[in-house]
Amino acid sequence: MSKGGYFFQNIGNEVKDPRWTTVDTYLLSHSNPPSQPNTGALQHTLTASASAGLPDLAVSPHQAKFMALVCRMMNVSHALEVGTLGGYGAIWLASCNPQLQVTTVEHDAYYASVARSNLEHAGLSSQIDGHHGEVLGGTRPRFGFVFIDADKENSWNYFDLAAGMTKPRAAICVDNVVRDGRVIDATNSHPHIQGGRLVIENAGKDPRVDSAVIQTVGEKGYDGFLWSVLK
Repeated sequence: MSKGGYFFQNIGNEVKDPRWTTVDTYLLSHSNPPSQPNTGALQHTLTASASAGLPDLAVSPHQAKFMALVCRMMNVSHALEVGTLGGYGAIWLASCNPQLQVTTVEHDAYYASVARSNLEHAGLSSQIDGHHGEVLGGTRPRFGFVFIDADKENSWNYFDLAAGMTKPRAAICVDNVVRDGRVIDATNSHPHIQGGRLVIENAGKDPRVDSAVIQTVGEKGYDGFLWSVLK
């Protein structure tokens, strides 16, 4: 099928242009070439997670490195990730920022065990504090960055909680809110679509933050993420 002069491949209900993946591959080969120290750990994490049967839902490498660079630019010392999966995103954040302590939370016990193994293999267990469950206990420093990439219907709940655990001018990023453009369809009852709409609309009127949504294309298809900065 062609659209606007571009050729697309239909994947289920989503649309992907194969060039997006080709361009992603080219860009990554220069922005994070194989000579980078974290390349082996990141590739091992993807391979081991796939072999363990985890779904292919990890954050894209470009978005992950962008978030890592934001943490460096903001001199973030403590970051929170909601939704560990196999640990790929947490490894990106920590491996690019030796000063950064990452707390990552995963609801699924099996995913958490796979992630724990991947973090150990990466040599980052002391820098990344992995948790299984939904509640963080104990006293912790306020976070300077939060990445939310978990069950989409609860994105606003996680956002609301995270906003109370962050310091002024911290950033909160919520992944997968555009969903191939379907976020604009108020009649779509899918919980992922409704979850994206809820977090976008609530963040937009939340007096604690200023927000923007960035649309993205790439190997993960057409999507986008919400960025909010605490006032």
